[in-house]
Amino acid sequence: MLVGLLLPAGIHAQQPGLSPATSDVFRRFADRVVKIQVMEAGSSAKSTIGSGFLANGEGYVVTNYHVVSSVIVTPKRYRAEVIDAGGTVHAAKVLAIDVVHDLAVLDAGLRGRSPFVLASGAVAQGNRLFSLGHPRDLGLSIVEGTHNGLLTHTLYPRIHLTGSLNPGMSGGPTIDEQGQVVGVNVSTAGNQVSFLVPADRVAALMARVAASHDPRGAPSLAQVGRQLREHQDVYLRDLFDSSTKRIALGPFQVMTEPAPFFRCWATATRDQELAYERTQHRCSTDNDVYIDEDQTSGEVTVSHQLLSTRLLNAPRFFALLSASYGSDDSPSGAEAYVTSWKCETRNVRHDRTTMRASICMRRYRKLGELYDAVLKIAVLGRSDVGLLSTLSMTGVTFENADRVSRRYLGQIGWR
Repeated sequence: MLVGLLLPAGIHAQQPGLSPATSDVFRRFADRVVKIQVMEAGSSAKSTIGSGFLANGEGYVVTNYHVVSSVIVTPKRYRAEVIDAGGTVHAAKVLAIDVVHDLAVLDAGLRGRSPFVLASGAVAQGNRLFSLGHPRDLGLSIVEGTHNGLLTHTLYPRIHLTGSLNPGMSGGPTIDEQGQVVGVNVSTAGNQVSFLVPADRVAALMARVAASHDPRGAPSLAQVGRQLREHQDVYLRDLFDSSTKRIALGPFQVMTEPAPFFRCWATATRDQELAYERTQHRCSTDNDVYIDEDQTSGEVTVSHQLLSTRLLNAPRFFALLSASYGSDDSPSGAEAYVTSWKCETRNVRHDRTTMRASICMRRYRKLGELYDAVLKIAVLGRSDVGLLSTLSMTGVTFENADRVSRRYLGQIGWR
């Protein structure tokens, strides 16, 4: 059955519409790509399908962390298997993970086989690339695409590939015509907008594996938490410091584009038939870190909302402001992963600005030192204009949530 699934891929690679170079690339390198499946122990049924590739002479396989995440999060319930090009099933052990860059290394006993070579130099934008993997468990396939450089607005390095990656290709290699791995298939936004983890992140993880696998212990939830904490200490270190860009929003001063990895957007409602006007300014990180199904981390969002009126009296405008302040826009989360929110509200004053501030936090059940945090602020003092500002962070320590929230408060005020 498994061999039958793989055989049509060879036929697909020879179909009209694919250049001779593409079929040649497939013929030369297809046997270095594997299928990865995660099995549920109770039913022995497939839970997840992904792809991987041989990365060194020891036969170690590289894939995405998100392909094998359930083996790390719930090891008693799930196990990983690797299916080679001949259809043979091999039990696999996870040797190392890089949860931040969505990578994992597996050992499935595939020694003595030819591995891929990782590309070490820069690839010019516009170069043709070839992605290999098992889309939707249909058999090994090859997709031709175009290298469009590294993303500029991202916290996590990603290569923009113009090509059609599909579910099941995650963890497979994207290679050049010489068969060097340029990146690892990781995600798609549809319409031939796809993304790769750069090969240098694979090289870094493989170097760690070579140094006695992971000297800090076998992959586990504790290691996932440690990697997330180390990463956030870097990207939160200078967030909202004195160099943060600020803009005028009505009579207020607020921050925008807190770091290069944020994207900012604005909308405005100015209808003469309405009793008030609403202007919104929102900045957020483009990516997050996958932990497990229904749980991600590493997102930061900043949202400002200016409300103003020429028609409402003071009590009615205050009611509008209060209703907007009380609306629930906190991140969603399954009860299996996070506790209930706990909130504290009080009035605070910074410089000459009085604010109503609420801080809400919830703890990660399986990663106890990490929290989601939401800080919501309403600036007080006028009967015809008001500012609501919200900071949302996922997967941060209590200390970082407190430190960053205090900096955030210091960036908001009257002009």
